[in-house]
Amino acid sequence: MKTLALTAGLTLGLFALAACAPDGRVAGRALFDQYCVTCHGRDGTGGGPAAEGLAKRPADLTRIAERNGGTFPMVRVMSVIDGYTRRNDHSSIMPELGIDLQGGPVVMVETADRVRTPTPANLVALAEYLRGIQR
Repeated sequence: MKTLALTAGLTLGLFALAACAPDGRVAGRALFDQYCVTCHGRDGTGGGPAAEGLAKRPADLTRIAERNGGTFPMVRVMSVIDGYTRRNDHSSIMPELGIDLQGGPVVMVETADRVRTPTPANLVALAEYLRGIQR
């Protein structure tokens, strides 16, 4: 009986957490505006106001899928945003946003075949927004 009550309580807690998660489209756009527009521009093509002063033009974020054979590499995009895959890349000027995006709920994301990883909902929302602006 205690197991049933514990399971029910955990299930309700997960539903409550999911209800608190931000709407991905709205949150993703807001996060993009906050962290990315300055370099990548409002349209994501790399022409933000700070782009001219950078040694290397920011990437065109609307063509990520095109550069990857037509598939949007969600896990890799989240890793680049987070900064994990760029930690030893001293030529990258893009800030590591992992710490900035950690606030708020965590969601489970399939990061490999049948491997689900707890991931900040803000990071997922931003990556989903980028998936939505692909040409």
